[in-house]
Amino acid sequence: MNHTTVEVAEWMFSELKNAGVLYQTAAVNHIKEQFGEQFIYVNDNGHESIDKEVKKAFKRLHGGKAAWDRDAFYWGWTSAIKD
Repeated sequence: MNHTTVEVAEWMFSELKNAGVLYQTAAVNHIKEQFGEQFIYVNDNGHESIDKEVKKAFKRLHGGKAAWDRDAFYWGWTSAIKD
């Protein structure tokens, strides 16, 4: 089955809503297994990362209510109330 960037982003958003945080390592592993390698790339630091188009779609879904923690490599809710 061919998945779309929106489907991957929707999964990420669902995980964030359910758990309150979304760790990149866990997300990368799940995306590779469930959606395919095409949604993952190796960044400049040599780490696997989530496709930029997926991250753009994810940002549209959370509407700026989630923030990326550069030190701990996860997304979490900002002080805004999640809906």
